[in-house]
Amino acid sequence: MKDFKDKVAFITGGASGAGLGQAKVFSEAGCKIVIADIRQDHLDEAKAYFKEKNVDIHTIKLDITDRKAYAAAADEVEKVFGGPPQLLFNTAGVNTFGPAEASTYEDFDWVMGVCLGGVVNGMITFVPRMIKSGRPGYIATTSSLGGFMGGATTAPYSAAKAAVNNLMESYSQALRPYNIGVSVLCPGNIKSNIAEAVYTRPKNLENTGYNVNEKTINFLRNIHAQGIDPIELAQILKKAIEDEQLYVLPFPNAEDMLRNIFDRVIDNCSPEGKIRQQEKMKKMMEEMAKNAPKDNPYQNSEDVGFAQARQDLGWVKPFRMPGAPPPPPKD
Repeated sequence: MKDFKDKVAFITGGASGAGLGQAKVFSEAGCKIVIADIRQDHLDEAKAYFKEKNVDIHTIKLDITDRKAYAAAADEVEKVFGGPPQLLFNTAGVNTFGPAEASTYEDFDWVMGVCLGGVVNGMITFVPRMIKSGRPGYIATTSSLGGFMGGATTAPYSAAKAAVNNLMESYSQALRPYNIGVSVLCPGNIKSNIAEAVYTRPKNLENTGYNVNEKTINFLRNIHAQGIDPIELAQILKKAIEDEQLYVLPFPNAEDMLRNIFDRVIDNCSPEGKIRQQEKMKKMMEEMAKNAPKDNPYQNSEDVGFAQARQDLGWVKPFRMPGAPPPPPKD
């Protein structure tokens, strides 16, 4: 897809972070924008921003895990714009950090419910409507580089994103006959408000095995402050949509990164490979420690208890973040 003028774009999580970057870039390209977000304060801020820019957008407060609400949002889009969107951006996501072995059912239900279930709901809600409209369309889903690998402190998130990558490839194959393209965006760190995702965690899913408090939230804010700018990320995605590129990795060395990831999979298929992988990991950790900047974002991770288990779970061993400095010697 190369012509975006007057096309309706529906963006989940569109009131902040990566979603807001998409709203800005694609509105400038001529799209009519629908921003769906769970936080009313963010919707109000986004609406005020676009009003100053003389951009006409439509906002909808939406919990993407609520299927009835999603269907109602789709009906609202058709009522306002006369049909379903031509562009669907599944961008909303949440994350929380803690040892995999400390995870609760609720940790999985919340993170996977939003990051995977929310995408499924978007696809089930809009794809049939987009097909029936008979118009060309495009779907872009924000996943993560973490979807290509596991993570000791990101198990629910990594699992959800791995499934999203696979799901989008399936839809990419299925939707070709309907002239609907698919891209899956797999960034690393993004300058966003995802650190505040815990503020929207449902009360019935509050039970967590992780240590989460204002200190860990602020710590995560500092990490995300160093991420890629949402505007830059959206511009990369726009180019990928124009080129109908399935996987979008916004890194200059994306091919090398993927080769290292898939080499890890291959290495772990044999005893000899396992040894090779252990040596590679040892060298990588040594390089990270050697080249860690003075303002290393993981500098105080253990001090604030970031990515650690809930304090009453004494059977869980403390986790040290990659790149964190060695602990001080004990007296």
